[in-house]
Amino acid sequence: MSNLRPLPNLIFASRWLQLPLYLGLILAQAVYVFHFWVELVHLIEAAFGSQDALNTLVSSIGYVTIDPVTKQALAPKLNETVIMLVVLGLIDVVMISNLLIMVIVGGYETFVSRMNLEGHPDQPEWLSHVNASVLKVKLATAIIGISSIHLLKTFINAQSYSTHVVMWQTIIHAVFLISALAIAYTDRLLHPAPSASDAH
Repeated sequence: MSNLRPLPNLIFASRWLQLPLYLGLILAQAVYVFHFWVELVHLIEAAFGSQDALNTLVSSIGYVTIDPVTKQALAPKLNETVIMLVVLGLIDVVMISNLLIMVIVGGYETFVSRMNLEGHPDQPEWLSHVNASVLKVKLATAIIGISSIHLLKTFINAQSYSTHVVMWQTIIHAVFLISALAIAYTDRLLHPAPSASDAH
């Protein structure tokens, strides 16, 4: 242990208070894994003709088919749009899970304690040079990916949403994109890449 005085030592040790937060995120990821498999099982059951599973899927994705003549909602069918929306939902879960891994592993490594993964065959490539700035840019990029999936789901199922909702989702996605670009640009200004002349 270092030779820090008692108060600085206590302040430095307070970083371990973040440990329950990361453990909580691991539990949240377990919930996402459970949700992923529930949705996947429903999709497989619907593909084999289960109407109950299909009704559950259609209800969860909010998909409604409208008869163009009567303007009435039609009975749900497992068509290409339903499958696409369910698969996009599964991809969304995977991307959020990836985001959780980045926060858990990168945050713990950066703010709590080193994991000493050097030389481990499964060490993430980005973890070798992770810091608060790099983690911030990666999180912003991941959030844009998740927002893109949500926006794509909305566009595919646009008939179930009002123009107001679609407009605001598009604006929010654009704000995420501009924010990520601003974060990346700020990081580049604070940590400029070495020029070719500096390498020699």
